[in-house]
Amino acid sequence: MKKQTLLVLTSILAVMTFSVGAFLYEQSQLRKQVIAENTAKELTRMHSPVLGSANAKVTIVEFFDPSCETCRAFYSFVKKIVETHEGRVNLVIRYAPFHEGSEEAVRILEAARIQDKYWPLLDVVMDEQPQWASHHDPQPSLIWSYAEKIGVDVDKARKDANKDTVTWVIDQDKSDLRTLNVKQTPTFYVNGKPLPKFGYEDLKRLVDQEVKANYR
Repeated sequence: MKKQTLLVLTSILAVMTFSVGAFLYEQSQLRKQVIAENTAKELTRMHSPVLGSANAKVTIVEFFDPSCETCRAFYSFVKKIVETHEGRVNLVIRYAPFHEGSEEAVRILEAARIQDKYWPLLDVVMDEQPQWASHHDPQPSLIWSYAEKIGVDVDKARKDANKDTVTWVIDQDKSDLRTLNVKQTPTFYVNGKPLPKFGYEDLKRLVDQEVKANYR
């Protein structure tokens, strides 16, 4: 009898724990939604890199850290969504350089963007992330060799990476992170709406809903 009672209590506790966790997640997403609605201008900035048509009616905003393994896992998936909905969906990258070495990586990417090599370099940076972005010993300087291989003028890029304009982009994105209370990467918004749950299918579902709503 005691064993049965213990099993029942354990089951009840498990259900309560799950329910509390689900409730807290929902409340967190609700807070993000309210913040996003009140601070829409902080979600997208004119300086942010955009993949896809500038005229798309559906925008995925990703708060992104080039050293983040989960960002790497999502990268090709998000690009595929943009390709699938060509002309209708675009991706806006916002920087969240939380990891050591990430800010240097962002500077190199921004320097490559001046030479119209941003997306080709980002592809390589994501592919080679395990080599340069070890959390124990990050080596973002390796990205310079990747940049050279894809045709970036590295001498010019090294100067551009330290320009005040690049510093301003990073500082602005960091400021928006604080305003929007973004504390992990990747964090996604689709047309200003946070994901109801975090996952590949949840992102795809929200994008599909917005495409359907905006392209009837």
